[in-house]
Amino acid sequence: MIVLVANLGSTSFKYKLLDMSAGEAVIAQGAADRIGRAASDWTFTALNKVPLSGSTVLANHAAAIDLHLKLLLDNAVIKNLQDVEAIGFKAVHGGPLDVVRVDGHVLSVMEQFSDVAPAHNPPYIAAMRAFAQRMPHVPQVAAFETAFHRTIPLQRQAYAIPHEWTEKMAIRRYGFHGASHRYIATRMAEINPHARKIISCHLGGSCSVCAIADGKSVANSFGMTAQTGIPHATRAGDFDAFAILKLLQSGLTLDTVWKMLGSQSGLLGASGVSSDCREVEQAAAAGNSRAKLALEIFVEAVRHYIGAYLAVLNGTDAIVMTGGIGQHAVDVRSQILSGMEYAGIILDAARNQKAKGEARIDAAGSPVQLWVLPTNEELIVARQTVSVLQSAA
Repeated sequence: MIVLVANLGSTSFKYKLLDMSAGEAVIAQGAADRIGRAASDWTFTALNKVPLSGSTVLANHAAAIDLHLKLLLDNAVIKNLQDVEAIGFKAVHGGPLDVVRVDGHVLSVMEQFSDVAPAHNPPYIAAMRAFAQRMPHVPQVAAFETAFHRTIPLQRQAYAIPHEWTEKMAIRRYGFHGASHRYIATRMAEINPHARKIISCHLGGSCSVCAIADGKSVANSFGMTAQTGIPHATRAGDFDAFAILKLLQSGLTLDTVWKMLGSQSGLLGASGVSSDCREVEQAAAAGNSRAKLALEIFVEAVRHYIGAYLAVLNGTDAIVMTGGIGQHAVDVRSQILSGMEYAGIILDAARNQKAKGEARIDAAGSPVQLWVLPTNEELIVARQTVSVLQSAA
């Protein structure tokens, strides 16, 4: 089965085209960013083809989809649109929905949760409708990031709020990055089947920590929305709800507060330098005290959740680092994983420094294995898409 897996952001579109009957091979992939801006950069690569890139005006996500469908056809990756047998979406917030075939009801539920996933749900809804117009014969599957976290016990899902809010308004901790954490659970089961208790750290532009027991999520640092938990590139992470009252009393509007917490906070807001961890590290190394503080805030937040999940799991067999920061920020990894020898976590500095691709970075004799593993969210979504459609058939 040929599956196109789509990954949407508020101004971005990425995809991979996988042949699930040929070793789950990626046969093409592409991306476009700054959608809706003056000019968008795009890239396209395919097996045995020369990589292509360019810049053009893409008014919306439908225009980005049109561009890449044309690239697939023009470069003979597919002969016609009917060659694509399914479209899988790495969807974010579907409330009570898990992994489902997209229909009117699914779109309606996603719209209901758009207010708590404003950067994610609207572009996914737009893309689902755009693909349906262009490829009405192709079934669509939404693999919601929240699905992996359904196994979290209720006491770690529910807030201490009036119970009717929990029951009638579905306000609770949902957890996100499900595809990434599911991949880590799946890959670790292949690498070391004896690692039954895993702490998975997805650290990048968006960040979360997940406690995994016997392949199932039992805790996740995200809450009701993807704005919470660890500080992100531009999102505040955990923040006292009552502090918002003080901000409002200062004269700021609620809309301004939401925007500042969601797009001007995190590494960007704390450092005043950049939302990119690499640039924040460079500034800190050059003596910028705010950049140094931003990194310290970030490290402390990750360590906080690792400590919490050591308690949840009663210790851990392995800690995994993934995502852009988790895979590439050597010094940040060192700061996160150092000073926890009491818990059997012993980092090997040399291994950590040299880690490339899949790599172990724990010291010889460390009771807890430490891994750097590139995630593969698209593969998980493609597998889920095939499973849903085969089950329906």
